[in-house]
Amino acid sequence: MIEFGHGTHVGLRRTRNEDTYYADATLGLFLVADGMGGHQHGEVASALVRDAMADLVIRGHSLVEAVRGADERLIQQARLQQTRVGNHALPMGTTIAALRLDANSYEVAWVGDSRVYLWQNGLRQISHDHSLVQELVSAGTLDPTQAAYHPQRNVITQALGITATAQLHIGMARGRLQPGMCFLLCSDGLTEEVSDNAISRIVERHDLAAQECVDHLLLAALDGGGSDNITAILARVD
Repeated sequence: MIEFGHGTHVGLRRTRNEDTYYADATLGLFLVADGMGGHQHGEVASALVRDAMADLVIRGHSLVEAVRGADERLIQQARLQQTRVGNHALPMGTTIAALRLDANSYEVAWVGDSRVYLWQNGLRQISHDHSLVQELVSAGTLDPTQAAYHPQRNVITQALGITATAQLHIGMARGRLQPGMCFLLCSDGLTEEVSDNAISRIVERHDLAAQECVDHLLLAALDGGGSDNITAILARVD
C-alpha cells in the first residue's frame, strides 16, 4: 500500500510556476519536472514531459525508456516552435526526477537537479545532481560544505530538451522495496531553502499523514525565502 502527499507552490518571487508533477499510486509512477526557458516555455516543457512520461509508462515502457521518449517528444516540439517563429524561439527544457514502484522493487531515473531522497532509518539522496557544483565536488575541487553557497549552484549540466540526445545522461538507481520506506521527490525550490537535516525532521514524522508532511515542506521552503517554484511528492510504503 502506498500513501502519498503532493503539492506545488509558485514561491514568493516568481509570477509563474514552471514546475509540475505527477502522482499515481495505481500506476506506481511519481515524478517532478522543473521547466526552464522563460515565459510560457518552461511550463510547457515540464507539462509535455509529464504527460509523455505517464503515456509511455502506461504503454509498458521502462522508466529510462520513458525519459528518453519524453526527451524526444520535447525536442520535436521545440523544432516545431523553431519552424513557426524562427530564431525568436526560446529554448524549452526541463529537469525530471521520476520514481516507479511495483510490489517488490523501486526504480528511480533523473536528469538535472530535481532530486529523489529515500528515508529509511535516516534520509539519503538517491539521485545525484547534474550540476556544475556537483561536478566540482566530485572532482575534489570544491568542498561539499561550500556547495550550498556556491554562486553557480543553480547551473545544471543536463536537461531534457536542451542537452543533445547523444550527450544526454539519465541517472538511474534500483532497489528492493521494503515496508517503512519513504521516497521524496522535489524540485530545487525546496532544497535551495531547506537543509537535508530539516527535510529529514519533517519526513520522519510518522505521526503526520504524507500530505501533512508535504504541506510542512512547502511552508518550510516559503519560510526560507521561497526564491523559486517549490514542488514535492512524498510516497510512503506501508
